Amino acid sequence: MVKRCHISEDGVAICQGSLDSSDSPGTFTINELLLESRIGLERVHASDLEREMAAGALVVDTRPVDQRDRDGGIPGAVVIDRNVLEWRLDPSSPHRLPIAGDPARRIVIVCNEGYSSSLAAHTLQRLGLTRATDLIGGFQAWAALRKQSD
Repeated sequence: MVKRCHISEDGVAICQGSLDSSDSPGTFTINELLLESRIGLERVHASDLEREMAAGALVVDTRPVDQRDRDGGIPGAVVIDRNVLEWRLDPSSPHRLPIAGDPARRIVIVCNEGYSSSLAAHTLQRLGLTRATDLIGGFQAWAALRKQSD
């Protein structure tokens, strides 16, 4: 049986079946990989990001420089380019940043719209950073919420 999934309005993956690639020939689609990645994530809503930061979460902005220049940043977030993220946060990496010293620390990955951040957070969990997750809707959801409150 192949797993069939969809994302609920609050960003939760709702699935039935199995995502075991041996169940069917071929490879996963990007949407299947995305859904599989989100199954193990306790994703953060934009309205909860400030509370997460106050509780000690490390917020990591992985957006490209052109998006950060155009749209701005999240105060208190650490910028790590997506292409080096795993090396900077992997507890066993000689290139790990000092802020990534505690593998039990909550890490919230932020991309532009909440897609690549799900894949990245899942990868970080596989590296032993079990509390890694991402921001539902990414930076754009956070920015829209800030506009509403202004």
